[in-house]
Amino acid sequence: MTWLDWDASIFIFIFSACSAPGYCTSVHRMVVILTYVQMSWENWNAELHNQGNEFGKSSSQPHIIFILVDDQGFRDVGYHGSEIKTPTLDRLAAEGVKLENYYVQPLCSPSRSQLMTGRYQIHTGLQHSVIRAAQPNCLPLENITLPQKLKNAGYSTHMVGKWHLGFYKRGCLPTQRGFDTFFGSLLGSGDYYSHYKCQGPSMCGYDLYEGEEAAWEQDRGLYSTVMFTQKAVSILANHNPRKQPLFLYLAYQAVHSPLQVPARYLERYKGIPNPYRRKYAAMVSCLDEAIHNLTLALKHYGYYDNTVIVYSSDNGGQPLAGGSNWPLRGSKATYWEGGIKAVGFVHSPLLMNKGTKCRSLIHITDWFPTLVTLGEGTLDEDLNLDGYDVWETISEGRPSPRHDILHNIDPIYIKAKNGSWKAGYGLWNTAIQAALRVGHWKLLTGVPGYSDWVPPQTFLNQRLTTRLHNERVRWDRGKSIWLFNITADPYERVDLSQRYPHIVKKMLMRLAQYNKTAVPVCYPTKDLRSNPQYNGGPCTPTPMQNTCH
Repeated sequence: MTWLDWDASIFIFIFSACSAPGYCTSVHRMVVILTYVQMSWENWNAELHNQGNEFGKSSSQPHIIFILVDDQGFRDVGYHGSEIKTPTLDRLAAEGVKLENYYVQPLCSPSRSQLMTGRYQIHTGLQHSVIRAAQPNCLPLENITLPQKLKNAGYSTHMVGKWHLGFYKRGCLPTQRGFDTFFGSLLGSGDYYSHYKCQGPSMCGYDLYEGEEAAWEQDRGLYSTVMFTQKAVSILANHNPRKQPLFLYLAYQAVHSPLQVPARYLERYKGIPNPYRRKYAAMVSCLDEAIHNLTLALKHYGYYDNTVIVYSSDNGGQPLAGGSNWPLRGSKATYWEGGIKAVGFVHSPLLMNKGTKCRSLIHITDWFPTLVTLGEGTLDEDLNLDGYDVWETISEGRPSPRHDILHNIDPIYIKAKNGSWKAGYGLWNTAIQAALRVGHWKLLTGVPGYSDWVPPQTFLNQRLTTRLHNERVRWDRGKSIWLFNITADPYERVDLSQRYPHIVKKMLMRLAQYNKTAVPVCYPTKDLRSNPQYNGGPCTPTPMQNTCH
């Protein structure tokens, strides 16, 4: 065993032991960590001295760490005024660039698909909802992915965490889509300790994978936030940062429901009476501590000075599961700002303008061209990207090349009873759920989703379902079209659709233009052959017929 292997084992042991309920007191943890750090850096400096020039010249390609968290609300970070303590996220964001006009999609699979391809949902056929466990569906194989492009550029590519882009056949799995290694879950959610996902009493499956096989032997029943961080640290420890650039996609399960967390994190939030908010806050704190440990590892193993860290939530928070998007309107699964405006920042020694806020328009599709270009990869014209390279916007404060965002067009979701072609001036059927941002303006049609504002005092109640403090929207009933000036009215309180019909018409025409480029929706019915009971227990690729691809 080399010193590097030994040191990684010590690091992982300490992180695991001090994450177990009741194992370490704060004093014990401090002593252990200080001892570890002293030993670690002594070993590190000695080894560097002994190796001399063995590592050779550093690559100009930066290491890329993309951290995607699940269901973190816009307010649920310290620097947005939350009561939840996130010292690591606050520090990393303060020393980097905070993205304060950054948008994702309102649900898991849509955000992940656009991150991986740089393309809107209308161009991949994933316009509707999420990819369900029993559906024979996945990110279409003809789409080139971000890890594939980075791998072609010479990167070692690794994924840890939640995939949620389909697995009905082997070609859909992460290791077939550009990742050298994969450790994590294939589905959208599951138990944080047992790693099982149940959809009813007769359909439960094991959902923890190493590569393309169920990770029975590697599973020690660890809390997933701790387990995924340990795996990420192990990857860093076993890779030479001076010989090859590394891309690590760390997609945490946290803080998605079910609300589960080691007991010791709950202690600091005894003052929150609502049990959902209390558990949720504890989960965020555990996540913050995990990213602290990841950052220590980046520095210890020699990555940090040449690394770009991107942090992003995949969608807005769910108030009924403890999340908060205040003062934004709406929640996860809606096209109001609370569903799509995300917590995000970039941290890197390579940034030109550190300690700043970026208020330029940025979308999750932009990471594909931005990171491929940063990694010295190539962007072929036939990729038909919807994203833009925004590195100079983030790093140097230059104007964003992006001026609009198609949030989505979902032709299956037609629930606006009063929606019609007439309401859309003959340009658009306003029964269709759609959302578009152009400059300062945002247009919504159809039924955008749950539209309350949920202020912090809502969580003072024992039960969220009472909604005693919520600001209910009653004047929206019967509507199927809205227009907001998001720059002047970021909380979507003043609908301007009647005042500026000419703006509405222009944006409806833009929606229609986008819709002409859309591919058919792929949302197949579930196939009961996918039941894990028929396949030995794990959620595994099963021969099923996809009628779309």
